[in-house]
Amino acid sequence: MRAFLLTGHGGLDRYRFVTDWPIPEPGPKEVRVRVHACGLNNVDVNTRVGWYAREVQAPTQGEGFGVEVGTWSGRVRFPLIQGSDIVGVVDRVGEGADPRLLGRRVVVDNWIRDPEEPWNPMKARYVGSEVDGGFADYCVVPEANVVPVESPLPSVALATLACSGTTAEGMLERAGVGEGDWVLVTGASGGVGVFLVQLAKLRKARVVALASPEKHEALRALGADVCLPRSPENLPKALEAATGRPHVDAVADVVGGSLFPALLEALRPGGAYVTSGAIAGPKVDLDLRDLYLRNLTLRGSGLVPPEILRRLVRYVEEGRLSPVVAGVWPLERLPEAQAAFLEKRHVGKLVVYHLPEALEPYKG
Repeated sequence: MRAFLLTGHGGLDRYRFVTDWPIPEPGPKEVRVRVHACGLNNVDVNTRVGWYAREVQAPTQGEGFGVEVGTWSGRVRFPLIQGSDIVGVVDRVGEGADPRLLGRRVVVDNWIRDPEEPWNPMKARYVGSEVDGGFADYCVVPEANVVPVESPLPSVALATLACSGTTAEGMLERAGVGEGDWVLVTGASGGVGVFLVQLAKLRKARVVALASPEKHEALRALGADVCLPRSPENLPKALEAATGRPHVDAVADVVGGSLFPALLEALRPGGAYVTSGAIAGPKVDLDLRDLYLRNLTLRGSGLVPPEILRRLVRYVEEGRLSPVVAGVWPLERLPEAQAAFLEKRHVGKLVVYHLPEALEPYKG
C-alpha cells in the first residue's frame, strides 16, 4: 500500500513516501479500514518535531528540536504512520469482530483505551502516535474504535471529527459550558476552534472568538457572537467594549504562551479555564493569587470518553454540525499540506484524500 513513513523527529525531510508498504491484517476483535481521507492536526506536527519532549519550551514550529524522545508517552517507534482524523470503509474484520461492519463507512476514534482503566490517559494509545494511523491506504484499529456514519457528506468533510471535533467537545464538557454562558475561544479559526464555536452554540452559549481580523467574517458565519483580534492589547477592556461585560464564564484555549495571563484576567470569579493545546508555547506565567483569590478552575482536556465521537457523528447526521474544510491535497502531497497547515492562513481543517471519490458526496 501507499504510506507516508515518519522516520524520526525533525523537519519535513523525515517523511518518506512509499508505495510498497505491507497492508496490515486485523487481529482478534480488530477491523481494517480502507482510508478515504485523513485530516491534519497539530499532533502530527508536534510529534514529528519532538515538541512533546519535556525539555522543549518553544512554540510549535515546523522544524525539529533535536530531541531523542518527543512524544508525551515516550512509546513512539519509527517508522511511524501518522494521521488521526480518519474516515474510510471497513474492508476486513478480525476473529470475533462484528461482520456487519464490513462495507460500512466509519469514523475512527483515535483514543485506544485500556479496557480495565479506560479513563487513564497514561494507559491509552493514540492512533497516529503509538499506533499507525491514516496517512496510508489502510489502518487497523480495535472494533470498538470505529463509529459508522450515515451521511451524504464527502469523506474529506468527515475527516475532521475524530481529533479536532472531539477535542473541542471534550474541552467544553470539562469546562461545564452551558446555556447562557459566555465562552472565549482562542485560535478560533483553526481545526479545533471552528468546532468550539459551533459546539458552544449548540450548548446555547455565547461565543467570543479570537482570530486574525480577516477571518472574522467566516467565524461570524459559524455562529460567533463577537470577534476580537487574536491577542488584544487589553482583553478585559476589549471584552467590555464588545459585550458590555469585562469577563467571560469560560475560556477554551489551544494557544497558551504569553496570552495566558490575559486569559485568566478575562475570567469572571469562579470561572473555568480549559486547555488542549499550546501552539504559542507550553510554559506560561501563572500568578497563583489569580487562581485562589478568584476561585478559578483550571482544567486540562486530552483523553475523552468514547460517547463524544458518537455524539458528534449524530450531530452531523442530523445536520446540526457542519465540518469546515479549508483545503484538500492528495495523500502523496502530504508534506505540502503540512507546510500550508503551519502557515495558519486557513479557517477550518486541511485534509489529505486517498481516493478521488472522497471529494464527492457519499453514495454508499
